[in-house]
Amino acid sequence: MPKTILNSEKVDRPIIRIEKAPFAVVEAYKALRANIQFASVGKQVKKILFTSSNPMEGKTSVSVNLAITLAQAGHKVLMIDSDLRKPRVHRLLDVHSSPGLTNVLVKISDLESAIKHVDDCGIDVLTSGPVPPNPSELLGSKDMQKLLETVEQKYDYIILDTPPSLLISDAAVLSKYVDGVVIVVSYGKTTFDMVEKLKESFENVGANLLGCVLNDVKLEKSGKYQYKSKYGYYKYYRYYDEDEN
Repeated sequence: MPKTILNSEKVDRPIIRIEKAPFAVVEAYKALRANIQFASVGKQVKKILFTSSNPMEGKTSVSVNLAITLAQAGHKVLMIDSDLRKPRVHRLLDVHSSPGLTNVLVKISDLESAIKHVDDCGIDVLTSGPVPPNPSELLGSKDMQKLLETVEQKYDYIILDTPPSLLISDAAVLSKYVDGVVIVVSYGKTTFDMVEKLKESFENVGANLLGCVLNDVKLEKSGKYQYKSKYGYYKYYRYYDEDEN
């Protein structure tokens, strides 16, 4: 897959364009989509939060690609950029960041006008809006809870990208309002202790951990790596160019 250039800045992890993506990439995200749907058996899992231990582990691209793949299956999907510290969803989808989530939460904009439709991806997106001085307070507010209750009446899935969680509490605070949490783990970068500490922090706040996505594994002959959840291990694929850093 060629590198994607948006807003004159290089984006290291490209998003899926179904007409250009390699077969293995599309199938990998279909497998992840199926695993998410299996997690919904017997209970509602519509609002799904993605996070990681540290920056640059691929949580934003994985969450956006999953949202696109769910939309390709006919689901109505809203992608919310809940990383109010270093938002990137608007760059990946090449849309304006404002008005966005923070504008809605402080009642500068209404929700309907802040949501944008991305035609070539088939998803709606609520970008971050301006970076606020109090991200944790906004994400843990009753206004955020009300917003999520409102959009879940309209959408089949709501995917939320959040900041890295090892040193920042934003995702843990927001996890009380979602149905499940997925942790993106970078191969060769994230340690077991980091993941264990993150797992414990979410368990302490009563979050429903759906599993982990192992990311950034170098392609071998098979070009495969694995997705791990409470339901087992699942084949997954690296979706970057071999020459990318």
